[in-house]
Amino acid sequence: MAITARLLPRTSNLTFSQIKEIERAKMDKKNKTDYCIKSVEHALDILEQFQGSETELGISELSKRLNLHKNKIFRLLATLVSHNYIEQNETMGNYCLGAKNLQLGLDFSKNMGLLQQAKPVQEVLVRKCTETSYISVLKNFQTVNVSMVESDHSLRVVPQIGVKLPLHCTAAGKVLAININEENLRNHFQLNGLKKYTDQTIDNPDTICKLIRNTVKTGYAIDNEELDEGVKSIGAPIRDYTRQIIGALSISVPTMRLTSKRTDLDLVPLVMAAANEISFKLGFL
Repeated sequence: MAITARLLPRTSNLTFSQIKEIERAKMDKKNKTDYCIKSVEHALDILEQFQGSETELGISELSKRLNLHKNKIFRLLATLVSHNYIEQNETMGNYCLGAKNLQLGLDFSKNMGLLQQAKPVQEVLVRKCTETSYISVLKNFQTVNVSMVESDHSLRVVPQIGVKLPLHCTAAGKVLAININEENLRNHFQLNGLKKYTDQTIDNPDTICKLIRNTVKTGYAIDNEELDEGVKSIGAPIRDYTRQIIGALSISVPTMRLTSKRTDLDLVPLVMAAANEISFKLGFL
């Protein structure tokens, strides 16, 4: 059963984007406010009070602004403080935004910059190799696809966007795992195990770590039907001006269209060249 992608035959003249818009319109028919959690809304309301010149606020002022009891404000602030979204001035007792907000903002800015620079390169890559291309980022020892340019083949691979996938059996995962200390990676594998998704899935930590080290040398990684039967993927690292790997550029190909010769002489060089071009646009020299 496919986890990360679908082999999707084109059965109508609708584009993938049009199909997604139709699905989204159906979802929007139900009022999403029905699902809102009040305590979460109140916590977000507190965060939104710290704008412009309002760098520090006390419990009384927040209680007045939000029309909430001081005890409730205190509990919400205590929760936000414990997660570093809010900090307390020990001298005055007032509260201000915590460092976690800056971290999230920087991550958002970095990912948006990555996607903006990557999209035109992805489109050229897809025209050259005629296979689906996608960008992935690392999130808590997992890889997440955040952008995709779809192939026009009648039978094509369609990765799922926003779904967390394992590192050990994806091309993007092996690329992104370069950023993780090997000891930490092994601890993660030991704690969570290496699930087998297909007969090709490698579930030996030593072998996976060796493949990741080899990816550093070769500059690319391959998923050989390790997550989805009938689908192979090739991934290469995207670096920014700090030389850190901030993403992976990959293509996924149905095995019926893939040969060793096409992989080595055509697809691998195209993916690596495209990843290098995106890296250059992000300041990596």
